[in-house]
Amino acid sequence: MFELKILTHFAAAHQLRMVAKKCENLHGHNWKVEVCVAGDTLNSWGVLMDFGELKVHVAEVIDTLDHKFLNELPFFKGNPSSENIAVYIAQALAAKLEGTDVRVSRVTTWESEDACATYRP
Repeated sequence: MFELKILTHFAAAHQLRMVAKKCENLHGHNWKVEVCVAGDTLNSWGVLMDFGELKVHVAEVIDTLDHKFLNELPFFKGNPSSENIAVYIAQALAAKLEGTDVRVSRVTTWESEDACATYRP
């Protein structure tokens, strides 16, 4: 199996419910996002997928989150937590990869230097 990983960032605000009093206040983060895709075979050029193509797909997904109040986005009817953000990114990217031999293997969202959540579909 082969795996590619890219890193990206976005800034957004959110409010969490029923987590901790401090986090229930409106606040923002500069999220770091690690996206990994995997596949079993390389294409005729000897790559799993072109990094540039992967970056375009990920940028389109991240653009839906960047500089937004996440609680207002339809996907986050519950809490727009780091865990749920990772799920959203993974599912949105998987939709863009449909019809290829490449799949999302994991997405990690870092809300700070020392706190992250990882989702493995």
